[in-house]
Amino acid sequence: MSVDDKLKLVASSAIQSLFSSNAVSAPISSFDLLTRVIASSPAPTAGSPPTRRLRLTDLSHFERILESLSESWEHGRIKVSREEADGELIVMDVQLGSTREGPSAQPQSSPVRRKRKRVVDEDDDSAAGRAEEDETPERPESWKPPPSTLESLSKTLKEVYNLMQQSTAKGRLLAEQFRSLTGSFEPICPNITKDECARARREAHPDSRSLPAICDRIHFRPLIRPHTDPGLGHCSYLNTCYSEPTYAQSPSIPPLPSHRQMHYGAQGQGPVSLPSGLGAGGRGKEKAPCRYLHFEVDWDVNDGQGLAEQRQVAKRKPYRLPIGLGPAGRETTPLPPQWINCDVRRFDYSVLGKFHVIMADPPWDIHMSLPYGTMTDDEMRAMPIPTLQDEGLLFLWVTGRAMEVGRECMRHWGYTRVDEVVWVKTNQLQRVIRTGRTGHWLNHTKEHMLVGVKTVTDEHGNLKFPKWVNRGLDTDVIVSEVRETSRKPEEVYGMIERMCPGGRKIEIFGRKHNTRPGWLTLGNQLGADQIYEEDLRERIKARYPERLPNPPPNTLGH
Repeated sequence: MSVDDKLKLVASSAIQSLFSSNAVSAPISSFDLLTRVIASSPAPTAGSPPTRRLRLTDLSHFERILESLSESWEHGRIKVSREEADGELIVMDVQLGSTREGPSAQPQSSPVRRKRKRVVDEDDDSAAGRAEEDETPERPESWKPPPSTLESLSKTLKEVYNLMQQSTAKGRLLAEQFRSLTGSFEPICPNITKDECARARREAHPDSRSLPAICDRIHFRPLIRPHTDPGLGHCSYLNTCYSEPTYAQSPSIPPLPSHRQMHYGAQGQGPVSLPSGLGAGGRGKEKAPCRYLHFEVDWDVNDGQGLAEQRQVAKRKPYRLPIGLGPAGRETTPLPPQWINCDVRRFDYSVLGKFHVIMADPPWDIHMSLPYGTMTDDEMRAMPIPTLQDEGLLFLWVTGRAMEVGRECMRHWGYTRVDEVVWVKTNQLQRVIRTGRTGHWLNHTKEHMLVGVKTVTDEHGNLKFPKWVNRGLDTDVIVSEVRETSRKPEEVYGMIERMCPGGRKIEIFGRKHNTRPGWLTLGNQLGADQIYEEDLRERIKARYPERLPNPPPNTLGH
């Protein structure tokens, strides 16, 4: 038996076991199903011969197995569908049981069942005839499995289900209107390394000689250092591991203790150190390096034989949806990034004026060791957030126990929570992270952002929403890669700017990587102030004469 046949047999048995035990249900993506198959595979025992097992890098091979099983499967029937947008294979329905019908469906080894003899009255004249009748073999009945959820739907409901799986015209137009044309996002090969990619392509097209050796997507190469033990597998933190040089060189995190300058510290309160410990995440870099596998981007101009250069550059369509233009009611050119380096707990917020949007990522006290200083619950309640808005939106990042404290602070500040955004965190290889750095009971692989509206009511006591807010443009889930500590995904800014085009926006507890056009950022790690709004410069100068915000007034040009 070939290796491919063995893998197909392993996959078939695992799929039958998972669905028969209700461990998984359809519809499910091929990648999710592959992870469950791998997790359900028994670990090799000592002394047993080595066997080929499915791995995450076998996704393309696993999809070919699913397509083969959809044509013929001894355990039942599998229905698969491939998405047109991203080419992902979806297992739409799995129906267990024999796929054959009629008398031939009964296996030859199955015994012929006979009816159990009835106890009859000996005085009954017809007893002899009934006994002979009872000895006749019963015609075997082919077992029919219970219908799946999808199969049990009526024709009308199936049509409704198919319609619900398709994107709406408005959704497609919005996606076209707001799609990124900068090339900032590059697709990543599911096979991770170039060697795995080449092997998968050879297996998929064994007779093709004109096909490039590898695809034109991004690949990674493993970093093998003197202390690396490849047998341990991937590091859970990958490029965010504390022992990684790329992480230590980031300007968004505090320097290591041995490289720290004098008088360094948050709010001038002394040194800040990385969390201690010698765990798998490489914590305590100067004590013990991480022995797990790490990766770096493996890219060359000749990769994919120049296929990357043949990609079609998307062009914006001439049509635009009639969405709101924000508080100003017209398109405006955003100012360059502005920031004020200050102690956000003691700064006079009255000089800042009013804002349409506030976003904050507070250093909540979540009762864990963190690489930065935290604020107490009372300090958070005392934040002068209400002075910054008469009406508008508040976006508040929370995690752990801060999910309850954040809601309480919102009410205390005079806001009504109207929604919540969930950030699902992925790692460098675009897999959902397995080991978050927060969580007392479970490892956190997500983070929440509360969405609040300044509580303003009409004469009937109903909450009044700002008329300039665009609603229904985005979803409440963001799937994005984890970067430095406390750094949030870039997608959240686009979502907020679509909800409120133009207008004044402020981010509190920001760092240098948070600064962006159209926003004013407050934080204590931003360097010299940079202000472009002339009236704001004058108010700050009057309140804090010692401050010299950049750039000078004669170089503004705005």
